[in-house]
Amino acid sequence: MDYKCTGFFDFTLPTKIIYGPGRVKEVVNELKALGGSRPLIITDKGICQVGIVNIVTELLDEAGIQYVIYDGVEANPKDVNAEDGARKAREIDADSMIAVGGGSPIDCAKAVGVLLGHDAEYIKPFEGKTAAKLPGPPLITIPTTAGTGSEITFSSVITDTKNHYKMTIKSPFTAANTAICDPELTLTVPPAVTAATGVDALTHAIEGFTATCSEPIGDAAALYAIELISQNLLRAVKEGSNLKARSNMLMGSMLGGMSFSHSDVASVHCIAESLGSKYDLPHGTCNAIFLPYVMEYNMNYCTDRYARVAKAMGLDFETEEEGARKAVAFVKQLTIDVALPTFASLDPDPADFPYLAEISFKNGSNDSNPRPMTAADYEVLLDKVYQAGL
Repeated sequence: MDYKCTGFFDFTLPTKIIYGPGRVKEVVNELKALGGSRPLIITDKGICQVGIVNIVTELLDEAGIQYVIYDGVEANPKDVNAEDGARKAREIDADSMIAVGGGSPIDCAKAVGVLLGHDAEYIKPFEGKTAAKLPGPPLITIPTTAGTGSEITFSSVITDTKNHYKMTIKSPFTAANTAICDPELTLTVPPAVTAATGVDALTHAIEGFTATCSEPIGDAAALYAIELISQNLLRAVKEGSNLKARSNMLMGSMLGGMSFSHSDVASVHCIAESLGSKYDLPHGTCNAIFLPYVMEYNMNYCTDRYARVAKAMGLDFETEEEGARKAVAFVKQLTIDVALPTFASLDPDPADFPYLAEISFKNGSNDSNPRPMTAADYEVLLDKVYQAGL
C-alpha cells in the first residue's frame, strides 16, 4: 500500500471541543451561546441511574432552563429510538439537544437531529454519505466513556430493526456543535466497561490509521491516540479513580474518533456491527475482541503502518516486520491484561457464522481494510476467534 502524501483530501471538524476536568459546568453558557433555551436531553436509563444526568440537570435547574429527558436509547441504538426521540423533541418544541452518555445516546441524538432538520419521521432514508443535507437543532455532546469518539465525529451508526443490520448516516450536518469532554465524568465507569471502550478507542485509531483511505491529519491524530491509549488503558482499568489516566484515555478516544471520522474504519468494525445487529452485543466489546485477530490477518499487507503503530506504542524493534509483529502481540496481550471476554463466552451460534460473514462483507467499510476480505474470509476468521476462546 502506498501512503505517500500525494493527491487531495478535505478535512472538516465542525465541532467546538471543550476539554478538561470540571468543564461540564460550562454546559449552560454553551447552550445559551447556541441559542438554546429548551433542550431535549438524550441519554439512556443506565446513565440516569448512576446520577451523571443529574450533574447536567442541576446546572440547567440553577440557570432556570426548562428541559425534558428522553432516556429510551438502547445499546446499539435503534431506528425506533431515534424516531421516538424526534417525536419527543417535537412534543416539547425543543430548540436544542444535549446528548449525555456513551456512543449510543450520542449517535441517537445525531440521528434525531437529522430527522428534525429534515422534518422527517423515519431515519432509514438518510442512510449513507449524501442523504443528510440540512442541519438539525444545536447539539451539545457530553461523553461519559472513553471509547467511541462519537462526540466529535460526523457519523451516526443506527440499527435497522427491519433488516437487522447497522446503517451509517454520515454527514457534517450530523456533527455536534459543541463537545464537552470532562474526564471527571468517566471516573465511575466500571473496569469491564473501561476495558471494552478503551480497546474500542484503540481500534478506531488503528483502523483509522491503516484504512486504505487514510489521510495525513487523521494519521497524526491516530498515532497520538495510540500512544495515549497504549500507555494509560491498563492503569485506567485497574485504578479507576486515576484522573490523569482517565484524562489521557478521554483525549485518546477523542483523537481516535477524529482519525476514523476523516478516514474510515475497516474489517474489525464490519464484524462488530454484524454481531451487534444480530445479537445486540456491546459494540466496544466486539471491536476489542476482534482487533488483534484482524491485525494478524492484515499484517503482511500494511507492515509499514503496523510498524509505525508499534513505535507509537513505545515498542523497540529493528525491522518493520518485527515492529508489525510486536504491535499485534501488544494488542493481543493488552486484551488479556484488561480481562476482556472471549468471543465464545458471548454465546454466539456458529450456525450463524455464514450469515454474519455475509453481512460483514457487505458493510460499507469492508473496502477500507488493508487486506481484501471476502465473505469466506470473514467466516474463517469468525470460526478462528470462536475456537480460540473455547
